[in-house]
Amino acid sequence: MPSQIILSGFLASLVAGLCTGLGAAGVFLIRQLSAKLEDALLSFAAGIMLAASFFSLLLPALEIGEIYFQNKNSAVIIVIFGLIFGVGVLFLIHKYSPHEHFISGKEGPDTKALSRIWLFVVAITLHNFPEGMAVGVGFAGEDLPGGISLATGIGIQNIPEGLAVAVSLLSVKYSKIQSFLIAFATGLIEPIGGLVGSFAVTIAGPMMPWTMGFAAGAMLFIIVGEIIPETHKRGFHDFSALTLIFGFVFMMYLDTIFG
Repeated sequence: MPSQIILSGFLASLVAGLCTGLGAAGVFLIRQLSAKLEDALLSFAAGIMLAASFFSLLLPALEIGEIYFQNKNSAVIIVIFGLIFGVGVLFLIHKYSPHEHFISGKEGPDTKALSRIWLFVVAITLHNFPEGMAVGVGFAGEDLPGGISLATGIGIQNIPEGLAVAVSLLSVKYSKIQSFLIAFATGLIEPIGGLVGSFAVTIAGPMMPWTMGFAAGAMLFIIVGEIIPETHKRGFHDFSALTLIFGFVFMMYLDTIFG
């Protein structure tokens, strides 16, 4: 039933989002992360997202597209179009919405209307919404093992991400409870993305390859345009590259086991 698919996608993305709060709770135990460890955590998260983009979204999208359209060329073109559109949407959001990176500072239009706290929230929203959408799309395909694999991988990568966010907020003089609550709240963006992803697919099955490509494109832009540059600015690029690869391998393992 479509309603059950949408509910499953929503609940799975909600659980994955709540893992952000689980990681953020570590702020009560740790005073601060070293720059090297913060970069490593974010790179590990990027590796998991990268593997999820390929093994849980793009490859299944190509397979589903071939089934629907009975033509490999058509399936590839549709998935590529969705991927490019996803990249384009995130590029425009990145370019025209004010947001702030933990290392390089504020980007986007200059505005005094948004406080520093909301600039952080916007930045993390750019990361979490397509993650939730990816989970929703995964479940909407009625591939329960694949959906579980994707939700598990994203939930796991949300733990170090939540910790990194909370500690970064702590480093700019927010209290521990404020840092925890803000980081926790950013994870709640994911079930909204989950609803969007699962609903979009259930109302139009043939749109699934395009939708999955879109989610993958959005995630790829975040990895390449947001996370990797952030983790290569403080002199730990070699270590960050290794942790990214470890995250990729870890997610590939999860996808194989659960899929």
